[in-house]
Amino acid sequence: EINVVPYIDVMLVLLIIFMVTAPLLTEGVKIDLPQTTANAVEFNQDAPEPFILTVDVDGTLYIDDLQKTPQEVSIAATALYRLKPATDFLVRGDKQARYNDVLQAMVLLKQAGVETVSLVTEPLPPEAR
Repeated sequence: EINVVPYIDVMLVLLIIFMVTAPLLTEGVKIDLPQTTANAVEFNQDAPEPFILTVDVDGTLYIDDLQKTPQEVSIAATALYRLKPATDFLVRGDKQARYNDVLQAMVLLKQAGVETVSLVTEPLPPEAR
């Protein structure tokens, strides 16, 4: 007869490890998003995971927290858009980033054939409205 108690113990330890490390994995590139009073955009829940292009304060480009060159961004966006045209393409630009750097990120996506590019912002706190 097999004793399952040790297996349950191991599974509980693994569960705890995943619960502790999961929030750390979502941190990503540290940027300070601009705040705005714009209304939140509703995205299709059935759509594929969005393509998020991040522009930090120095103008460096990131996809999934990995630094990319403009050519790599263009290749990745083109390939994804051809495979999954329903994908939402988002640009997260640090509020201290140069306007031109954020604009160039959007142009890269448009040149890759993406029809709609959205900017990610944070809502203004209620007292600032």
